[in-house]
Amino acid sequence: MTVIYIDSLFLLNLVVNYLLLLCTARVAGEALHRLRFALAAALGAFYACAVFLPGLGFLNHIACQVAAAVLMALVSFGGARRFFRLLALFLALSCALGGAVLVLGLLGGKAVGLHGGILFPRVDLKVVLLAAAVCYVVLGTLLRKLSAHGGSRGAVVPVTVELLGRRVAFHALVDTGNTLTDPVSGKPVLVAEGMRLLPLFPPGEAPAVVELQDPAGALERLSKGKLRGRLRLLPYRAVGVERGMLLCLRPDRVTVDGKDCGVLLVALSPGAVSDCGSHCALIGAI
Repeated sequence: MTVIYIDSLFLLNLVVNYLLLLCTARVAGEALHRLRFALAAALGAFYACAVFLPGLGFLNHIACQVAAAVLMALVSFGGARRFFRLLALFLALSCALGGAVLVLGLLGGKAVGLHGGILFPRVDLKVVLLAAAVCYVVLGTLLRKLSAHGGSRGAVVPVTVELLGRRVAFHALVDTGNTLTDPVSGKPVLVAEGMRLLPLFPPGEAPAVVELQDPAGALERLSKGKLRGRLRLLPYRAVGVERGMLLCLRPDRVTVDGKDCGVLLVALSPGAVSDCGSHCALIGAI
């Protein structure tokens, strides 16, 4: 008879759930809401414990498992524009992790603690961490290849923007046809959907949606606050736009595909930059 300690069961699933949610966000280029991930991981760990309690075996039904996964995704990514894609990725990572744990456990000649997809402490923590690392690398590489754009349109890469201790992460399309540059530094300008950058702004300092369509008015209001000297207007031309203006932000740091690009000017687009949702920003060749 296998003896399972409820505290070890809860801790193991708490850690694994958190890592799965963190990996989901990183692979998808979503912002890392760590407190939400921790809450969702705790809910998943409580569910894992409940399955082993007397009289609650019905919770191990596939419908209950899916419902628990959906609840965790809602807590972690609720409100995200690509929620269903994030949910699918989270489920894929969970299934991949379970399969990897089984394979590595069998290859190592060790009994694997999996009960209806739930990890319990008989599993070797080293096996779990190794399986998680393998899944993250393999799926991350695969998804980046699937999202890549061939030819002159470049590739979709992860981007991180930091400002005053705040950080947002998303995906950007490296578009060699985008020649928008900072006239002062000569560096390419990162054009991102303005709504994705709002978490960077201090409370009360973020531009409203209508202000993004009136960059001059937004600059007049926001330049009086904590971001004085960090905002400016940038003229641009595009298909259907002969003379346009974009509100631009000078963050502390921009990282593109793992490369620290230092200070890059970030333009806040009032609308979406992608029809398919694979990216929410554009940048020229770095």
